[in-house]
Amino acid sequence: MKYQGVLKKMPTEHLETIQYYLEMDTDFLNMNQLIDKTIEISFKKYKCLHCHLEKTIYRQGYCKSCFFETPNAGDWIMRPELSTAHLGIEDRDLAYEKQVQLQPHIVYLANSSNVKVGVTRKQQVPTRWIDQGAHEAIEIVEVPNRYLAGITEVALKAHVADKTNWRKMLKNDIEDENLQAWQERLRTYIPKEVQEYFIENNKETQLNFPVNKYPEKPKSLNLVKEKSYTGILVGIKGQYLIFEDETVFNIRANEGLVVELNILA
Repeated sequence: MKYQGVLKKMPTEHLETIQYYLEMDTDFLNMNQLIDKTIEISFKKYKCLHCHLEKTIYRQGYCKSCFFETPNAGDWIMRPELSTAHLGIEDRDLAYEKQVQLQPHIVYLANSSNVKVGVTRKQQVPTRWIDQGAHEAIEIVEVPNRYLAGITEVALKAHVADKTNWRKMLKNDIEDENLQAWQERLRTYIPKEVQEYFIENNKETQLNFPVNKYPEKPKSLNLVKEKSYTGILVGIKGQYLIFEDETVFNIRANEGLVVELNILA
């Protein structure tokens, strides 16, 4: 069976085993059902997620002009401490920035390749952790806006990592950590104006990914360069498809690519 569509981050569902879905033009695929099947993925063209034109993707699924214009790609997205909506100061679109920035945000600890600190909107829990391939996570602070979450992350990343090692995450080269102990250890470094938002006696969330076989030496697929790839899907973790030959394909990093998905067997 063949399906075609523009790649976007896979929606997920936090069940006993995480469920992954892929939106195609006229279909909504449960990717878990394709594990152990042979899949062919072919690159067809680009399609910017903002202007929808056939233009080379620059970053985050956007063509270059859209990346520097759309409020969806402002610097405060990647660096929450740069948020200014709480001051009424516009970056690109104040109405949009107020909508996103002026809502409850979570500062969390997640363990994917190592313990790391991160920020997400409260409504994105546990989606954000799933997308990072974390097998355990804990909320440590809940604040009313993105700026406060951002300055907390900046303060804490001097004492804990803020990046995921994607190869280590995909190899499942992980150790269980006591995230509650980490939370208490980092408490003293939380900025004074955020201390009142510290979450007491919180519990860890456990996440179970649909993977039958982890790669020992994961190699990333460059679909634009290769044009087409065929392999047996053996698992999904984070936003990566994992294949039997240890090829991995990051759906999130390839947003904006129009692909054909052919299920061969």
